Amino acid sequence: MTGSSVRLCATDCFHPAKTTPFHCLEGALWLSEAGMTIASTHRQGIDFARFIAAFGVVLAHVLASPADWVGHVALSLFALLTAFLAVKSAERAGGAYAYGPRLRRLLLPWVVWSLFYWVVEAAITDGPDKFRPLVDPWSLLYGGAIHLWFLPFIGLSMGLVGPAVSYISTPTRLLGTAVLLVGVSAPLFWAHEALSLPAPLAQWAFTLPCYALGLLLAKAQGLGRPGIALVTGVVLAGLAIWMGQAAPWTFTVLAGLLGFELFWRLAPRGNWAVHLGQVAFGIYLIHPFMMLVLYKFTPQLTGPELPVLLPAAVDFLVSWGVVVALRRLPAFARIT
Repeated sequence: MTGSSVRLCATDCFHPAKTTPFHCLEGALWLSEAGMTIASTHRQGIDFARFIAAFGVVLAHVLASPADWVGHVALSLFALLTAFLAVKSAERAGGAYAYGPRLRRLLLPWVVWSLFYWVVEAAITDGPDKFRPLVDPWSLLYGGAIHLWFLPFIGLSMGLVGPAVSYISTPTRLLGTAVLLVGVSAPLFWAHEALSLPAPLAQWAFTLPCYALGLLLAKAQGLGRPGIALVTGVVLAGLAIWMGQAAPWTFTVLAGLLGFELFWRLAPRGNWAVHLGQVAFGIYLIHPFMMLVLYKFTPQLTGPELPVLLPAAVDFLVSWGVVVALRRLPAFARIT
């Protein structure tokens, strides 16, 4: 890793043309169902997973590699968890899924942080990127910075939760839905690797099958047929490897599934994991900005002789501290 590559990775979070296919997670589970679970069903392993994945996001941005796999693991894990918890939330509500309130919870931070990053980009960028929404209409699908793309994606994907909860009511329908998922996922994985899709369509092509698998996992568990969903996940992983020509990201579908199984069963004691889960979303939102600040005032972090974990750890820890301090403000807490 060269010094220049490290310096670029911070500003690249604003530029989709320079990003890796997954780039800049991608983590709206921090806002979604995990925050809505009641005390009797809360799993602290999920909080720990969110925190670990947040560091994976920061590390992926420091690496800034076209052969990324770290970010894809975090992405597939969060997509699975988000969908799974959405179904469980709807089932606890008797099958009703309050789409409107959840959409509003996503919309507020997306608008606020998009405006923030548009201002930052205008201040540090020369040329047409100062007015990117005018020269790149696709950017309106992700907002002020490419790493915000997961928020509108989840806002749209949540529309699948209600139909999944109401339709998948028998093992036969579960199996039929699994077959449908495999058929839809094959061209999406192929398009993700073979086509030069504009952002955020490339990210959506990878994430939608993972999100749908999370829906299937939740319904399979409720019907006592978890094996159907797990086999479907393995088939999807094989499809990703095949359609993606064994690119590094393709193996992360299976890694996300295994990570889901691990963290879902993890039961840490104490409240420390809850705190980690509460700050994860804020770290995800603010770390590209903190990266810019750090590289501006501590250029030593861009030295090629430094191990890649060092600048990632510094950015992560500083972002963590800033988020903890700012969350004391009620207005800031509402958007993280």
